[in-house]
Amino acid sequence: MFKAIVIDKTDDTYQAALKELDESQLPAGEVQVDVHYSTLNYKDGLAITGSGPIVRRFPMVPGIDFSGIVSHSSNPQFAVGDRVLLNGWGFGEKAWGGLAQKVSIDAQYLTPVPPSVSLKDSMIVGTAGYTAMLAIIALEKNGLTPDKGTVLVTGANGGVGSFAIALLSRLGYQVAASTGRSDEAEYLTKRLGAREIIDRNTLSEPGKPLQKELWAAAIDSVGSHTLANVCASIKESGTVAACGMAQGLDFPASVAPFILRNVTLAGINSVTRSSEERRVAWSRLAQLVDAELLEAVSQEITLDETIDAAARLIKGEIRGRVVVNLRAE
Repeated sequence: MFKAIVIDKTDDTYQAALKELDESQLPAGEVQVDVHYSTLNYKDGLAITGSGPIVRRFPMVPGIDFSGIVSHSSNPQFAVGDRVLLNGWGFGEKAWGGLAQKVSIDAQYLTPVPPSVSLKDSMIVGTAGYTAMLAIIALEKNGLTPDKGTVLVTGANGGVGSFAIALLSRLGYQVAASTGRSDEAEYLTKRLGAREIIDRNTLSEPGKPLQKELWAAAIDSVGSHTLANVCASIKESGTVAACGMAQGLDFPASVAPFILRNVTLAGINSVTRSSEERRVAWSRLAQLVDAELLEAVSQEITLDETIDAAARLIKGEIRGRVVVNLRAE
């Protein structure tokens, strides 16, 4: 038997509950993993609370991330005892995810945990840090270097935002952090390295299609009017990496920044990236993260506490990364 968060839906009743399952209930898969850590991402929060149409079939075990140790493998790519992790691929949405003490999965979806990174640390990074790294790589591919100017990060207190600020700072960039929580200014500046705090209300309302050029590039996890205003304020030939929709899926913008200033809008889909892209991103993360950073951006909870924490996450009451210890009571 093992414990898991299970989401079920009968008629109009949608419910997430902590349950005990038998191993025979695991989906078929080439590799079975004893999960040590998972995470609570915004998408997981939406799935657990039913606040968004994340879950595609029922019953569903949520959790788009996990790390653990291989306990059985019929694929030569992985052996018993290997340390592995998963980010995305639709798990926790279309297939059973990582908020369970055991998972069964095909080898193609797993990534080896870098030797210098612990299982817990790989989940502090998780999809949030991995997505932030993909966004930075996209900005760099479009020519961004530290001498080009300040980089804006929206949703600064969230998991992606926190990692984006910290990683950019460590790479030598000056970072402006957009947040609606002024009480978090010290966390964003002194602990993560932001140089400037922007009130998110200055970006979240409808704005002009072309505005003053302020930032060399941006990483946006908010969407909607915020993303539109960000694009309208990017300097000539700058890039915006869009990776979230906390404010909304809409994009009420014009083509002016893209035509008149040569601005690039780069979409960051972390869910279905190739194995090679994942390994490159994780290799760079292993070089950039350390204990001080990981401690600054994370808190640990148990599986029993996950459902309550999901509700607080959706309400915006949690900052940074939430790591779920699957082995703690």
